[in-house]
Amino acid sequence: MKWNLGLTKRSLFIYFTLLFLLYLLYVTNIYLVDEKKLGMQYLNLGHHVSKYKGLTIRIGALFGYTFKENMFRDFYNRSLPTKRLPDALIIGVKKCGTRALLEFLRLHPDVRAAGSEVHFFDKYYYKGFQWYRDRMPLTIEGQITMEKTPSYWVTRSAPRRVYTMNPAVKLIVVVRDPVTRAISDYTQSASKRPSLPRFEDLALINATVGWGGPWSVIDSSWPPLRLGIYARPLRRWIRRFPRSRILFISGERLVLDPAAEMARVQKFLGLKIVITEKNFYFNSTKGFPCLYKSESSTPHCLGKNKGRSHPFIDPVVIERLREFYKPYNERFYELSGINFGWP
Repeated sequence: MKWNLGLTKRSLFIYFTLLFLLYLLYVTNIYLVDEKKLGMQYLNLGHHVSKYKGLTIRIGALFGYTFKENMFRDFYNRSLPTKRLPDALIIGVKKCGTRALLEFLRLHPDVRAAGSEVHFFDKYYYKGFQWYRDRMPLTIEGQITMEKTPSYWVTRSAPRRVYTMNPAVKLIVVVRDPVTRAISDYTQSASKRPSLPRFEDLALINATVGWGGPWSVIDSSWPPLRLGIYARPLRRWIRRFPRSRILFISGERLVLDPAAEMARVQKFLGLKIVITEKNFYFNSTKGFPCLYKSESSTPHCLGKNKGRSHPFIDPVVIERLREFYKPYNERFYELSGINFGWP
């Protein structure tokens, strides 16, 4: 019995083309395995494409095929990693879990994020979009570029500036019970400044007079308390962006059920759901989830400042703060379309 391999001109050319594409994918994968190597060596990919482009044209000509120059240019542009402006932004809120959310998202192979908070839309907007793009990671077609800077949430000019960059950008907001958020904010500051007055003395005006006295009122101008009035910044954002472009994540649920919240994020970003409950391990000592980057890896926990113990706060002050935030929370529920059920 004779084997007929069908070695026609057409089939030979197809075999050659497939081998070339497999080789190019192999070269691409070498540089995508390690993002640090990618930053230094991605230009080598252009060398490989240029080297074999002429060879492909000549072999194609032998088989009667012709190629347009832009075919190779388009393929090269799709394959070559480049820096792009963000497709999505984590815009806030401070001390609600934005860092944890970004670290969880980094597990996804189709997400690339800036290494640190860039502060472009609040501090460095004057440097221009090219400067901002240069701060972004390298991505290939199909990957999402992200950046996180919580101070964008409260920067008055940020909604207009972000809209100028891209009206279709996706925005993620992480929120948390504003009382707990304020205490967490204070705890972080107190860890850096041991001489900082007590939380109660800063949260109340004339607290030393007595918490039940007529002068003992909430100091809503104190930044840790003012930041918990979420409805005010939200009004500015929804003037520019439709509700469908903003995803609200519960900081509490991000800790208690990270897989469920991450499923919502991945769906919102149009990503395949690959971050699941298998990626999380709850650290009972810190009271915070840690990550498995793969099934065989050891858990990776966030920095030591995550899960930091809060100081004791007088229950009377806690109750007064809850009364203070209640009308603001109700307004936020109305604007966001979600009842977070904070006490």
